[in-house]
Amino acid sequence: MADSQAFCVAEERSGHCAVVDGHFLYVWGGYVSIEDNEVYLPNDEIWTYDIDSGLWKMHLMEGELPTSMSGSCGACINGRLYVFGGYDDKGYSNRLYFVNLRTRDGTYIWEKITKFDGQPPTPRDKLSCWVYKDRLIYFGGYGYRRHSELQDCFDVHDASWGGVPPQPRAAHSCAVLGNKGYVFGGRVLQTRMNDLHCLNLDTWIWSGRISVNGESPKHRSWHTLTAIADDKLFLFGGLSADNIPLSDGWIHNIITNCWKQLKHLPYTRPRLWHTACLGKENEIMVFGGSKDNLLFLDTGHCNDLLIFQTQPYSLLRLCLDCIGKNAVILKSQISLLPPKLRQQVLKKITFWTAANYRKEQRVGKEETENKQQWVSSH
Repeated sequence: MADSQAFCVAEERSGHCAVVDGHFLYVWGGYVSIEDNEVYLPNDEIWTYDIDSGLWKMHLMEGELPTSMSGSCGACINGRLYVFGGYDDKGYSNRLYFVNLRTRDGTYIWEKITKFDGQPPTPRDKLSCWVYKDRLIYFGGYGYRRHSELQDCFDVHDASWGGVPPQPRAAHSCAVLGNKGYVFGGRVLQTRMNDLHCLNLDTWIWSGRISVNGESPKHRSWHTLTAIADDKLFLFGGLSADNIPLSDGWIHNIITNCWKQLKHLPYTRPRLWHTACLGKENEIMVFGGSKDNLLFLDTGHCNDLLIFQTQPYSLLRLCLDCIGKNAVILKSQISLLPPKLRQQVLKKITFWTAANYRKEQRVGKEETENKQQWVSSH
């Protein structure tokens, strides 16, 4: 039998932060619902997912810990995870913290940034961020502004934007391609949007709403937008204008200015308020989020990892996967491989063993839930 302890996974959560650095996916924060109460995940825990072996591990954190919260914005620059904003028991935050992810001894120490020039953004959550030229550029979010703060930003006042900016919004998504920061959808007052805008991050000039060719994704919020190539963006999930959790995926080509809906996605596994990160071979790793409409039924938080392949894998990756899936048959030959290659193969064997174990656990859980629903309805 598989060792369930070895194949553990980060807790179910929504509104968390996740970034990829090197061979690892890092997950921090967020919340889950327990008996109709919103419970924030521990602020002194960070979970790592080894992309090669498929194993999760929890690490305790030290230092100036951020408060436990959801809706924060996480981004990675040069091996550091920066977390800004969010919502905690005291309300909205505009505090900025960072932690070095590339530790030699496995110790993760938070530091709060208190020395900076200018005024920080006002307190907010459900915002997004562009990373460009070692800068963190924040846009949007829910929050409040005092009258004296109406013109405050980091370096640029609202009045100095060029072009036509998007309407103020939250629970939208952002991604960077080249020197352009893209924004899609989100919540504007009581409306969910499906508009696409971009900001030139060198000149600070907005494009205005981009008129795309052909069909566009539905209006939505709580979705993700991820750059997957020099000219493509990947959109996934969210909550629709009619409050339906979404599981559709789209690719936008900025050269042709067209959206194309992807086929063969797991349409039975919708996600909203999840995270999406780019893997080593342009695969999209979607973690956590909710499968329910959080505004009405806040019980469907998830902790599974959905992986979307957006381009053909390398020949090495395909070979490693083939060996990993057929390890029992090839057992006698694996020991004959060169040491470096053998280590890669052993990680892939672990990856597929863990994947199969978690699949069995998920299927068993779903069967139990369906049986309970059937009994209660009869």
